[in-house]
Amino acid sequence: MSASKIEAKSPAAILAIGTTNPANCHYQQDYPDFLFRVTNSDHMTELKDKFKRICEKSNVKKRYLHITEEILKANPNICRYKAPSLDPRQDMMIPEVPKLGKEAALKAIEEWGQPISNITHLIFCTSSCVDMPGADFQLVNLLGLDPSVNRFMIYLQGCFAGGTALRLAKDVAENNPGARVLVVCCEITAMYFQAPTESHVDVLVGQALFADGASALIVGANPDPKINEHQVYEIMSTRETIVPYSEHGVVVHVREMGCEYYLSPDVPELVGADVDAQNGPANIESNLVMRCDG
Repeated sequence: MSASKIEAKSPAAILAIGTTNPANCHYQQDYPDFLFRVTNSDHMTELKDKFKRICEKSNVKKRYLHITEEILKANPNICRYKAPSLDPRQDMMIPEVPKLGKEAALKAIEEWGQPISNITHLIFCTSSCVDMPGADFQLVNLLGLDPSVNRFMIYLQGCFAGGTALRLAKDVAENNPGARVLVVCCEITAMYFQAPTESHVDVLVGQALFADGASALIVGANPDPKINEHQVYEIMSTRETIVPYSEHGVVVHVREMGCEYYLSPDVPELVGADVDAQNGPANIESNLVMRCDG
């Protein structure tokens, strides 16, 4: 048998894109007041001033969040650092993550313009919750996908989740003739919402950066112009590498308090050094390790 690689006539391509966010919007300049008020932390004036500076330097203008003040009042342990709150966080996220993913998927399917029955594979990616049957199973039911659709569920990949999903989608599309892959990435960061604490400044950085949203793609090789399929982008190549000595860069532990996370100040240097080593950002997808224990 020949060892030559079997390839599609053309590289896998993104055929449609859909995105969505929760309705609840916070402007970054107002977010410190919200966070410290709902967590009863307004007395921590120096820490609040520090958080304001972090928010200002983040270049984030606004964020969308599923979590609201009403939800937090109904679940006060979420607003207390290290208080046990995993159950209500999971109970909240398990139904909401696939629901938000559905909205992004419907937009991508509409842009694609083909029958939903033409979807052969589903890739669902989230770091927001873990459950079985998974969010991929729930999405099949929400969209009315064929029960025989080939499913891939990716949990707890963190910041490089989108790259992982694209890599898998490219492999599937190019090695399964006629495959049309629905890729959905959805994050609702209620699992990562934490009250400010002077002992863990990482919390301030995470609260300044994390927000909620979902995106969806239709990926396939050899777009068919006869049915008005159009290539938005070609996925020319995908790969990943573990940056040496980076396992401390982004660390997440699932605990009774939800997700306890640590964000090293070394992350920009680790990523930047590896990009330089690979002769520029066009030639590398740098992935830090996210470790999840518990």
